[in-house]
Amino acid sequence: MPALACDGLHVEGAYARASTAMSQSGAAFMQLVNHGDSDCRMVAARSDVAERIELHTHIEDEAGVMRMVEVEEGFAIPAEGRHDLARGGDHVMFLGLTRALAHGDEIQLTLVFEDGAELGLTVPVDLERMPDHGHDHSHDHSHDHSHGHSHD
Repeated sequence: MPALACDGLHVEGAYARASTAMSQSGAAFMQLVNHGDSDCRMVAARSDVAERIELHTHIEDEAGVMRMVEVEEGFAIPAEGRHDLARGGDHVMFLGLTRALAHGDEIQLTLVFEDGAELGLTVPVDLERMPDHGHDHSHDHSHDHSHGHSHD
C-alpha cells in the first residue's frame, strides 16, 4: 500500500467554539502541521455535534465586507509546512448543532483528507480563548512563558 500523504500530519492547538449558547452554528480552529514530504489536503470533517460540517474561509467582497464561503477544494497543507485554521480565516464550520457547545465540553472531530487518510481528534470547547493575531495582548507580563526554556 502506498504511504498516505497525510500520514505525517499533526494537529496542534485545536479548539471549538459557538458564538452564543443558543447558536445553531459553531466552528473549530487548529494548526495543521505537515511533517511529511508530500503535500496534503484536508477535504472534509465529520462530527456528531452538527448536522452539517463545511470547510469555510473568510473573503472580502467588492464592498470590503468579510463573508464566509465554503472552500470546496479543501485546505492544502504543504509538505514540511503548516496551515492555520483561525478566527477570521479558514475554519471548520458546524452547521445545525445537535447540542450546545458549552465551555469545557469536548467534541469528537474526524478530519478527512484527499488521499483517504482520516485523523480523529478530541477538541475542547473553549469559549474564553481570545483571537490570537500572532502577538500577546495580555497585560500581565509577570509570567511570560515565551522565554527561558533552557531545559529543552
